[in-house]
Amino acid sequence: MSEKKKVIVANEFPTGNATGRVVRAFGNLLQVKFEGAVRQGEVAMVVVDDIKLKAEVIEIVGNEVKMQVFEDTRGIKLGSEVEFTGDLLEAELGPGLLTMVTDGLQNPLEEVANASGFFLTRGVYINAINREKHWDYIPVANVDDVVVRGDTIGTAPEGHFTHAIMVPFIRYGKYTITWTIEAGTYTVDTVVAKAVDEEGTEYEFTMVQRWPVKMALQHGEKVKADEMMETGCRIIDTQFPVLKGGTFCTPGPFGAGKTVLQHHLAKFSDVDIVVVVACGERAGEVVEIIREYPHLIDTHTGESLMNRTVIICNTSSMPVAARESSIYMGSTIAEYYRQMGLNVLVLADSTSRWAQALREMSGRLEEIPGEEAFPAYLASRIAAFYERSGVIQLANGKKGALTIGGAVSPAGGNFEEPVTQATLSVVGAFLGLSRSRSDSRRYPAIDPLMSWTKYIGDVAKQLDKDAEGWGKMVNRAMKILREGDEIEKRMEVVGEEGTALEDLQLYLKAEMYDFSYLQQNSFDEEDAYTPTKRQIPLFKLINEIFETDFIFETHNEARHFFLMLQNDIKNMNYFPVEADDHKTIMNKIQTTIKEAKKRQ
Repeated sequence: MSEKKKVIVANEFPTGNATGRVVRAFGNLLQVKFEGAVRQGEVAMVVVDDIKLKAEVIEIVGNEVKMQVFEDTRGIKLGSEVEFTGDLLEAELGPGLLTMVTDGLQNPLEEVANASGFFLTRGVYINAINREKHWDYIPVANVDDVVVRGDTIGTAPEGHFTHAIMVPFIRYGKYTITWTIEAGTYTVDTVVAKAVDEEGTEYEFTMVQRWPVKMALQHGEKVKADEMMETGCRIIDTQFPVLKGGTFCTPGPFGAGKTVLQHHLAKFSDVDIVVVVACGERAGEVVEIIREYPHLIDTHTGESLMNRTVIICNTSSMPVAARESSIYMGSTIAEYYRQMGLNVLVLADSTSRWAQALREMSGRLEEIPGEEAFPAYLASRIAAFYERSGVIQLANGKKGALTIGGAVSPAGGNFEEPVTQATLSVVGAFLGLSRSRSDSRRYPAIDPLMSWTKYIGDVAKQLDKDAEGWGKMVNRAMKILREGDEIEKRMEVVGEEGTALEDLQLYLKAEMYDFSYLQQNSFDEEDAYTPTKRQIPLFKLINEIFETDFIFETHNEARHFFLMLQNDIKNMNYFPVEADDHKTIMNKIQTTIKEAKKRQ
C-alpha cells in the first residue's frame, strides 16, 4: 500500500465507491440519496455543469445524507450528480505551509487568483503545498530502524526552522525502515523512505501527509503548562498573563480594538509560529496583515514577520459553511508544528462568526434550538476547539505548546450572550474589552476591573527569581485599581473636595498606574513592545509608589504631584532603557520616593 496520494488539482478528484443524486436543496444544505458506503464527515463533489463543488457530509439517515456545500450553490438542481471521495475533510501537512495565505479549505489564494483572476470562481481547488518547489532533504532514520507515527525520518529547512518529516500520523503500529533516499534536493511528492509493517505490507513515505481537520492531532503526553507567553503588552503580561499552551479570549463590542489587539499578539508574542484564522471578519483586516507583515521585522528573530505566519482567510464575503472548516484547519496546522517541539499561537477572529455559521446550519437541519437559536451543542463545540491547546511532551524529549486565543464579538457588547458565556467556561484567561475604555482612548481597551486569569500563580513562580513577591505585587496593583474605582464613583456624588485626602491619594495612584503602565502607545517604537525584562523594574517602581504614603496639605497639591509623576513615567516609556533620558527620569522618581519616605 502506498502512502503517496494522487495529486488533486482543479477538477481532478479521487472518486469513492458511493455516488448519489440531489433530492432536496435548502440554501447550501443538500439532501442526497446515495448508493454505496458513506461515512460522517466524508467529502463529496457536487457536479454542476462542467465544475465540481466541494461539500461535507454532516448527517446520515438511511440511504440519504445531508451535506453542507462550501461554495455558492447556484445551478444545483434536482437530480444533480454527487460523487463521494471516500476522504474526510483533511489538511495537507508538510514543508511550505509557512508564509501561506489560504482559504478555509486550504486552497492557496494567490494560486487560485492566478488560475481564476481577481474574482474567484467556483470549483477551483489547488494543492496547498507547492508540488514543484524543491527542498533540501536530509535523512535521519536508517535502514532497520523501527519507527512509529510521529517519529522523524528526515528533515528539511523551512526558513530558520528545521521542518521534521515525520511518519504520517494516520499510520498506527510499528514500521521497519527498509530504504531511505540519499540527502539531496527533492519535491514533496518524492518518496523519501520505505518501510514494512508487522504484517509485511510495504509503505512509501513522502514529505507530505494528510490529517482530518476535525480530529485533534496529538501524539505524546499532555503535560501541565507552566511557561509564560510573553506578549510585550504590559496589561496582559503583568496583570492578566497567558501561558504557552494555555487559552484566552478577547470579547468586546464592535470598535473596541479586538483586531488591533490580535495584530499586536501576532506581531510580538514570544512563540515560534503564529496561525491567524480570519473567520468571517471583514476582508480589509486581512488585507492589512498581508500588506504589512512581509515588511515588518520580527523582534525575536530579526526576519520578516511573515516567515513565521500562516494565514487562514475566510472573510465575511466568502461562503458561510467554510467558516467552520477554517477554524479546524488552523488548529490542525498548529498541532502539526507543535509535534515538532515548536511553540505555536492560534488567533481566531472571530469565533462569534463561526457560531453564527453553526446556528445557520442548525436551523436548516431543523434541530431543536438552544438559547438565542444557537444549537444546543454550541458549548461543546467551543470547548472542543479550545481543548486542542496544551503542551505535549514528545518522545524525543522536546516540548511543543499550542496556545489558542479567540476573539468574540457579542452583539451590543453583551457578555451574557451564549457564545461569550460558553467561551468563558473553558478558557484560562479573559481579556475583556470595554466600550467605556475605548471611548476614553485608553488603549489597549482591556478592562482590568472585569478581566481575569487563572495563570497568575504559575507566572509568579516563574518571575519570582527576577522579582521576588511578583504575585503579591500584582494582587496589590489589582486591589489599588478596584479601590480607586470605588473612590471615583463616590467622587462623582460628593465631588473631589468632599473626598478625604487619603482616599484621593489612593484614587490618584490607581489613575497613575492605569495611565502610565496599563496603557500603551502602539504608534511609538519603544512603547509598542515592552519585554518582560523591561516591565519588571518599572512595575517594581510603581509598587514602591503604592507602598509610599505621601504627605500633602491640599487636594490640588496631591493632584499636581501625581500628574507630574505619571507624566514622568509615561515619558520614560518612550526612551530605550539604556538611554540617558530614561536613567535620568528613573533616578528622579526614585529620589522623590526616598524623600517622601523620610517624611513619613
